[in-house]
Amino acid sequence: MKKVQNDNELQLQIIATNMHLSPEFGLTYREIENDGLHIDKKVDMLLSGDSSTATVKSLGIGILGFADAYEDLRPDLIVVLGDRYEILGAVEAALIFRIPVAHISGGDITEGAYDDAIRHSITKMSHLHFPTTKIYRKRVIQLGEQPDHVWNVGNIAIDNIHHTNLLSHSEFEESIHFKLDQLTALVTFHPVTLEEQTAEEQCHALLDALDEQPLKIIFTMPNSDSNGRIIIKLINEYVECHPEKAIAFTSLGYLRYLSALQYVGVVVGNSSSGIVEVPSFHLPTINIGDRQKGRLQAESIINCLPTLPSIREAFAEAFNPNNHLRFEQVTNPYEQPDTANRIYQTIKSFPLEGLITKHFYDL
Repeated sequence: MKKVQNDNELQLQIIATNMHLSPEFGLTYREIENDGLHIDKKVDMLLSGDSSTATVKSLGIGILGFADAYEDLRPDLIVVLGDRYEILGAVEAALIFRIPVAHISGGDITEGAYDDAIRHSITKMSHLHFPTTKIYRKRVIQLGEQPDHVWNVGNIAIDNIHHTNLLSHSEFEESIHFKLDQLTALVTFHPVTLEEQTAEEQCHALLDALDEQPLKIIFTMPNSDSNGRIIIKLINEYVECHPEKAIAFTSLGYLRYLSALQYVGVVVGNSSSGIVEVPSFHLPTINIGDRQKGRLQAESIINCLPTLPSIREAFAEAFNPNNHLRFEQVTNPYEQPDTANRIYQTIKSFPLEGLITKHFYDL
């Protein structure tokens, strides 16, 4: 976004939506503004509920809001990243408005979440594609996209790591008002949205396993997916009972989150970040359950079932001194040089005329 903003031949427009606008999830649109970026439109869509009904209604409200935003802004191209349901709404509206879409991070597989189907649906409504690995590029083409519209560029979040001045140890502790221990865990746990009412049971197993470990804990809260609020409730109750051991944040923000990865000893949960960004910090990731099942993984990922015995075994593997060299020497399959600039240069130079009409590419 900053590369577009600094280009005299391009005009940056930003639409902020969903959790960015919610007090419950930290009002993180402020972080966009604090980075010197102007938000052109805010699309309020998030209902105060995490049932399937509330999520579907939020998506519908979002589509209405994107229609108004596109009517006013009239963009020539929309750039979206990932696989969340609010992005699906943004792209559905763009399709009807005949606005071409550039999609970052298509082609992944996450079998445990409805994000998987959403991601592939976004691919079919997009026109320029920026997957993060060679395998994912092949998969986007397998979905019928033209090979010369698909570029393997690596993951843009990792590019951020190399272009961000991260906080020192003391600055980070001061920013979160919490003293780290010699061993601290960073924990993010989301509901597995294709499973029926498993969030509470799985979160209890995670908290019981954490309680057994001699470490401090930094929790970051789950997103606005169905059944996320029960996890939020359980984490808040745990922190209230263990104020010296644990602290929780609605959102750390990307600067504090990336800074945390310099100083913690393990990352735990089922977030995509544990698979994608954490290996670049040469840390073990304990990946719980099926939410991220199917993603390409580095050697530092320790997969386990969402049960107390399995999570306990994963901690033993993460803290085994014999595995230190394995984590230290890990190669991140999502890391490539100059990711953001390659996306920006492609978007700037690719002709948009006729792009809206797509032709299915048969293998």
